Amino acid sequence: MVIVARNLLHAVLFLILSFVGIAGLYVTLSADFVAVTQVLIYAGAIAVLMIFAVMLTPLSSRDNAGNYLQAPALALSGLVVAVFTFVILETDWREAGRGPFEGTASAIGEALTSPFVLPFEIAAVLLTAAMIGAIVLVRED
Repeated sequence: MVIVARNLLHAVLFLILSFVGIAGLYVTLSADFVAVTQVLIYAGAIAVLMIFAVMLTPLSSRDNAGNYLQAPALALSGLVVAVFTFVILETDWREAGRGPFEGTASAIGEALTSPFVLPFEIAAVLLTAAMIGAIVLVRED
């Protein structure tokens, strides 16, 4: 739907939906930390940045104009869906004989809040300053 949507804002919203879908796939793979990171970084931060970019552009350039690559992109996405469907249906999905995965979210959280707290906070301040600077640069006086 990101390819087909004519309104650029709708395309960004469909992209957010696909980011959340990828996070759902990570949850089914027992990768909880990666799923939460996917939602926070991609569906949260990157998508908000894209929405800011769309909203700060002039209204006349917000349409997602069709071009000659739309048909090949639809054909390629149909081919990808067909291959995924074939792989899903033809794979033997028996469960492996190992125990559950070890949780790494607590170890990563402790690493971010104890030895790496200063670089983490510096990155947060720099990203906030960059966002404020971008808004100030495009603001009309």
